[in-house]
Amino acid sequence: MGKKILSIPQIRALMKKGTPMIFGTDLLQSFYEYGQEALKIMMEMNNKYHTPEEVRELFSKLIARKVNKDCLILPPFYTEFGKNIKLGKKVFINTCCHFQDNGGIEIGDNTMLGSNVTIVTLNHDFAPEKRCNAMPKPVKIGKNVWIGANVTILPGISIGDNSIIGAASVVTKDVPANTLAYGVPCRNIRKIC
Repeated sequence: MGKKILSIPQIRALMKKGTPMIFGTDLLQSFYEYGQEALKIMMEMNNKYHTPEEVRELFSKLIARKVNKDCLILPPFYTEFGKNIKLGKKVFINTCCHFQDNGGIEIGDNTMLGSNVTIVTLNHDFAPEKRCNAMPKPVKIGKNVWIGANVTILPGISIGDNSIIGAASVVTKDVPANTLAYGVPCRNIRKIC
């Protein structure tokens, strides 16, 4: 007997609660099915020219939410699920960004992401016998944030409003509002306003 495919609202609710993704479950099968849809949309978006309006239309289909007309997304863009991304107004996503959005990614108004930014929302169990299980933790990025090129943001991170994350940083801890942070691992350097 086949697995039951969960609805997008059901999946979002389970991820918000931190429900683990366990091999062989309806939840994991649902991610696989929606992931196949995401691949089709990304192939269309990434492999030929589209106007900014067409990219927003494809991105809206990818995330199952309407993208604001002031957002600018420069392909190529990569995700494995797509349906758990929420963008504010006037968000800029530069080329080659990777969003592992299963656990949820929220990006606030007027936020800019440089090229090759990676946002990760899943981690795996440390126990070898459970290693294939994935644990979701959402990433929340505030308003007016600038994330430099090649930054990696790990699961469960919050970045406060008006902050700047320097290029090539690996963000392993929350960054408060109005903070300049950079490094590997990323460290809060100083207040900026």
